[in-house]
Amino acid sequence: MRWMTMRSLLYKTLREETVFCISLLFALLSMLAVKPDAEYAGYIDLRTLCLLFCLMAVTAGFQKCGIFRILAEKLLGAQNHMRGLALALVLLPFFCSMVITNDVALLTFVPFTILVLHIIKQDRHTAPIIVLQTIAANLGSMATPPGNPQNLFLCSRYGLGMGEFFLTMLPFTAISLILLLFCIRFVRQEPVRVYFKESSPLEHPRLLAVFTVLFLLCLLTIFHVLPYQALTLCVIVCLILLSRDIFWNVDYFLLATFVCFFVFSGNLGRMETMRSFLSACMTKNGMLTSVLSSQIISNVPAAVLLSSFTENWKALLVGTNLGGLGTPIASLASLISMKFYLKTEEGDFRSYLLLFLALNAVGLVILLTAAYILSAAGFLF
Repeated sequence: MRWMTMRSLLYKTLREETVFCISLLFALLSMLAVKPDAEYAGYIDLRTLCLLFCLMAVTAGFQKCGIFRILAEKLLGAQNHMRGLALALVLLPFFCSMVITNDVALLTFVPFTILVLHIIKQDRHTAPIIVLQTIAANLGSMATPPGNPQNLFLCSRYGLGMGEFFLTMLPFTAISLILLLFCIRFVRQEPVRVYFKESSPLEHPRLLAVFTVLFLLCLLTIFHVLPYQALTLCVIVCLILLSRDIFWNVDYFLLATFVCFFVFSGNLGRMETMRSFLSACMTKNGMLTSVLSSQIISNVPAAVLLSSFTENWKALLVGTNLGGLGTPIASLASLISMKFYLKTEEGDFRSYLLLFLALNAVGLVILLTAAYILSAAGFLF
């Protein structure tokens, strides 16, 4: 019986935490080439891990207070036409991902979208809206350091200031918003009405105030105003005193994935052949290398891996963010929305994947073209 339980637990972990398992395998294989020694301790970026933990805890706190569902109900209740409803559903994850990360935005709003469209009998719009929500969350998240894990890591790794980060990413955020608005124009302007039997209440208003303050402290820490040790201690103490259950809502597998890729990239950096190859790729075309790497191992691991081989943070930052478009594994958040859609009655993998790849490819080509134009004009690299 115990063996069966262990086997089912292992299968569940492999199925639900595939990226962690792959990162662990990569780390273990690299350890065969570079034997563990004292230098391993220098691989781990403790500041990034602590910041990521704090942001995940604060985001879980916001969700517990129900603030995002209230926001969604307010916006959707004011819509009278399908195009306006689609616009609200797509822009919610676009802007919210800037604060709560792309994966949390999709976890929050995709199930809500499926429910709303089913209630108003507009299920045929489910697939295109979810695909656009996924793109919106991935593109919106690139606007801020807390928007996604790779931004957080790169800000910490290169010591980026607020001004240089926002100046680099603002043009792509603006272009992304324009692209999303253009896509929404193809939704038919048919009358709809969204009714909620009862409004969701704001839960734990005092906790909301505490987590708002903690989020502001996170931002100050990201930009090196506060030490990360003080922030981490403050968050842990607040959770212990006010909301211990949030400890269970932190994605520890994501933290472990970062540790594994720190080990993997650190070991690659000590292999002369791999170091020379990756350094040459990043020197020749850092942005394109980052985009292509993201399509294979996803953008967060790509950022961790390639940061060991370049000081051109702009190319890596832009490349791993734009690289979130493309294949479903380019950004792991994309798999979240796909899972939700495939569980619906009308969920069809083939049609969803074709639509997903088509829209992502168009978006990626346009944004890459914009990046090269900005670069040629001297505004980027």
